[in-house]
Amino acid sequence: MNLAIETNGLTRCFGDLVAVDNLDLRVEAGKFYGFLGPNGAGKSTTIKMLTGLLGPTRGTMRILGEQIDRPEKAREVKRRIGVVPEEMALFDNLTAREYLIFIGRMYGLPLATVRERTDELLEMMTLADEHKKLTLEFSHGMNKKLTLAAALIPNPDLLFLDEPFEGVDAVSSSILRDTLKQCVQRGATVFLTSHVLEIVERLCTDVGIITKGKLVYQGTMDEIRQAGSLEERFLKAVGKDHVERQSLSWLEG
Repeated sequence: MNLAIETNGLTRCFGDLVAVDNLDLRVEAGKFYGFLGPNGAGKSTTIKMLTGLLGPTRGTMRILGEQIDRPEKAREVKRRIGVVPEEMALFDNLTAREYLIFIGRMYGLPLATVRERTDELLEMMTLADEHKKLTLEFSHGMNKKLTLAAALIPNPDLLFLDEPFEGVDAVSSSILRDTLKQCVQRGATVFLTSHVLEIVERLCTDVGIITKGKLVYQGTMDEIRQAGSLEERFLKAVGKDHVERQSLSWLEG
C-alpha cells in the first residue's frame, strides 16, 4: 500500500493537556480522507503537525513517503503539499492576482507557469473580475476560494483542508467540491476536516474519527454505508459523553 500519510504514536502536549494522543494514521495515496471529530478533539493540531507548522511532542510521521525529521526533507515535502488552514492568513494589501503570484514564486515555480496557473485559478474561482479589489475587502467566501487557489497553484500531491466549507455559500461550496473531486481524479490525496457530515459522506472515500485526541475509528465510506450512516458511525465512535443531550428547563413541557 502506497501511503500519503503515516503516523506512529504521534502526540502533542500543551503543558498538562494532551491534545493529540498516540495517533496512528494511515492514509492511502489517491484517497479523499475525511478527518472528523467534535470541537476540541485535536483535528487542527493534527493538521499543524502533519504540515510542519507544529512539532510533535513525540512520535513519528511520514508524509508522501518521507520522514520529515530533517529540515532539507521537510522543505522537499512542503513543495509537494497545499494547505487551506482554518485561520486564513492572507496579505490584506494585495489583490488576488498579486497574492497568487507571490505564493507561486514562494514555491519556486517559474514566473510564466505562475501567471498561467493564476489566470486559470482566478477564472475557475470566479475571482477574475475582482482584479482591483484588495483581499481585505473580500468576503469570507471569497477568501476561502483564494486560499484554496493558493493551495492548488503548486499542483500538490497532497492537499490539507481544515474546515474549507465553513461560512461558504452554496455556489462557492459547489465550486470547491468540484475542484477537490478533480484533484483526486488526477491522483492527488486530499485530507479534509469538516463538521458538515453530509459533505464528508458525499466526497470522501475514507474516514478517520478522533475524540479527546485519540483516533477511535478508521475505515472506508463503503464499510460505513454497509452498516448505516456516517452520522450513526460518528455518534457511536465519539461516545455517550458527546451524544447525551441536555434539555433547557424552560422548554420542557
